[in-house]
Amino acid sequence: MANNSISMSKIRQILRLHCQGYSKLKIAEQTGVARNTLKKYIKEFIACRLTFDEINELGDKDLEDLFVKPDEQPVNDRHQKLFELFPAMDKELKKKGVTRHMLWEEYRRDNPDGLGVSQFKLYFSQWRAQVNPTMHMEHKAGDKLYVDFAGDKLCIVDKITGEITPVEVFVAILGASQLTYVEAVLTQQKEDFIYACENTLHFLGGVPAAIVPDNLRSAVSKSSRYEPTLNETFEDFAEHYATTILPARAYRPRDKALVENAVRIMYSRIYVKIKKDKYHSLEELNAAIRIALEEHNNARLRGRNYSRRQQFEEVEKNMLRPLPQLRYELKKHQYATVAKNGHVCLSGDKHYYSVPYKFIGKKVKLLFSRHSLEIYYNYERIASHTRIRSSYQYTTEKDHLASTHRFVSEWTPEKFISWSESIHEDVKLYILKVLDRKQHPEQAYKSCVGILSFAKKVGNDRLVKACQRALGYGAYNYKTIQKILDKELDKHDVPEETDQLQMPLRDNIRGQNYYQ
Repeated sequence: MANNSISMSKIRQILRLHCQGYSKLKIAEQTGVARNTLKKYIKEFIACRLTFDEINELGDKDLEDLFVKPDEQPVNDRHQKLFELFPAMDKELKKKGVTRHMLWEEYRRDNPDGLGVSQFKLYFSQWRAQVNPTMHMEHKAGDKLYVDFAGDKLCIVDKITGEITPVEVFVAILGASQLTYVEAVLTQQKEDFIYACENTLHFLGGVPAAIVPDNLRSAVSKSSRYEPTLNETFEDFAEHYATTILPARAYRPRDKALVENAVRIMYSRIYVKIKKDKYHSLEELNAAIRIALEEHNNARLRGRNYSRRQQFEEVEKNMLRPLPQLRYELKKHQYATVAKNGHVCLSGDKHYYSVPYKFIGKKVKLLFSRHSLEIYYNYERIASHTRIRSSYQYTTEKDHLASTHRFVSEWTPEKFISWSESIHEDVKLYILKVLDRKQHPEQAYKSCVGILSFAKKVGNDRLVKACQRALGYGAYNYKTIQKILDKELDKHDVPEETDQLQMPLRDNIRGQNYYQ
């Protein structure tokens, strides 16, 4: 502190100008106080964690105690009793709705001759700065989980070749209780990052209101001071767990000070312990990390008579939201153009899925996980399917198809056989021959519909006779039946020679097993 004290009004003026954004040079010019002297007052102001309004409410005596410290005086009984209450008060302050003024009111009810509100807040701020100098922000229970990767990596060693593989170390810490989670993963890519975030939530047994990551590419696609663009997969993960992503602002160290301090602690409490041994897999390394991590979480906090784990169990655990029943399935995406048949191909599986026919020719986005597939057009989901990995097969919803396409999907060989059998056995025999010889199912179905629809036009009897005559010709197609009925050949006896009617001989034979 400055050797020669100055008036309290001068100190207030220095702090007011500092909070208004004036430079130290400008403040020195306006107040007449040497720059080195005012630097000390400003430094003390920053260290006490009070706002200017709170400072301005203090009386001159309290302000002098704060900025013009005399030689150390022995702590009296009243102050000592108050300091002993601070750890419990600090824990209470983490609960939603609890304020310092409420703590002071409770303190004065139990201690009518206790300190006034200004001195109470002053000493409480000083105590918090001493026991946790990196705690710049108030953290409410269940509010935020801070996540980041450590700068220093660990490694695993191949048991056979001795090759050393560096691995990343993921660190997460709850704001209120400071319960910490650490895990080694292979990379900082989004798959490993999201996997580690999910393991953290299950380690905690609940979900905080928000997750605060650094501006990692795994979490943020485009950084912004006001509204960063989140990685789409990470955003989907947050939606699954009903939480919010609040990326730390670039060049704002206070936003991530808690997790950065946690990383520094991990270097001394975990790294030092586990680096004594070699690990041949991530599983072995993480098993060692978990043992050291439990010791860290169960160790007493500095200046307090409880641990991170105890603080979590008492204050924060019940404030977390419950976990969903199912774990998150990491989703990948690809783009594809809807084919003319109303289907898109998931290229990895070579399987085809239907979309509503109005999107034929459009470029759509396929979002898929291990078990499901969703199809989007202009951010609107237009179809969803169960993922099927059989190659060159089709998964089709009938409602997606236009009437011409639906025709193919609704009819089967069995339906045509049943329809023809209801007319006559010879009609059934003829339909079987048509189905057997057509090159493509759709071609066969159209021929069958055309042939069987003659029953309504000319009656069942004429169709039966036409099929009987066509069976004698050995020609199996729609045009044969049409010519027989047009020329009324079905009304005459079947001739011994078949030269009266030239039949097309271009049917491709596929064999009787084609439709089985």
